Amino acid sequence: MLEISKLVKRYGNDEPVLQDLDLVVEGSSVVSIVGASGAGKSTMLRCINRLVEPTSGSIRLNGNELVKLRGAALRRARRKIGMVFQGFNLIDRLTVMENVLAGRLGYVSLYQAISRRYPREDIERAFTLMERVGIAHYANKRADELSGGERQRVGVVRALMQEPEILLADEPTASLDPRTSEQIMMLLQSLASELSLPVLINIHNVAQAKAYTERIVGLRHGKMIFDGAPSDFNKDALDAIYGGIEAPEEELAAEPDKAEPRVPHDET
Repeated sequence: MLEISKLVKRYGNDEPVLQDLDLVVEGSSVVSIVGASGAGKSTMLRCINRLVEPTSGSIRLNGNELVKLRGAALRRARRKIGMVFQGFNLIDRLTVMENVLAGRLGYVSLYQAISRRYPREDIERAFTLMERVGIAHYANKRADELSGGERQRVGVVRALMQEPEILLADEPTASLDPRTSEQIMMLLQSLASELSLPVLINIHNVAQAKAYTERIVGLRHGKMIFDGAPSDFNKDALDAIYGGIEAPEEELAAEPDKAEPRVPHDET
């Protein structure tokens, strides 16, 4: 369970990017965070894994207070927080397998990491997860030879290799075409259910948030404006979050066509 209480993030003397934010995410729920650019969505995710230092407040993951951790204790806690990035964050010159195994760097010795001598069970788990998301046949292919959707699947598997207690996804579909972005959202949705893993997704596409997540949290100027089921996310909620500017009403009404949750690799 993720428990955020009175979270504040301020840069210098500017207005807070996050203002007294409270949020609880539990079970295998898939929660989307929506809001205009600058609303604090990415900052919130980065506070959770401490890529950004909170100014004040509490962030607890399964009872472990993350805000006060330092050094080795913080590194151990980060192993349990998987992160999927908008820009994939792969090492292009390395193979898919090598990028996936990077998710185990927090668990192996320095010698094993440098020599890339990972335990057999890590390699077997990597193949299992790659097979699950449809990229096992790319194991020995360089990352820069893959399409955007395939690269994002590598990022998802790398995060899962950490054996995380929560998965954070920061605009995971923003760099993808519409068809592929829906495949990635379906993949995250199905993996959350299969692995009993809570997933927190920062996303701009309101229609995808409504279609593929169980709960929507709306932010505006660092404050929570909406927290509820997709069925309750109406035009009033949309206007309150976006001010009627960034997310047009037709985006609220649109809903992607859903396919089977098990997604093969894309051909784009």
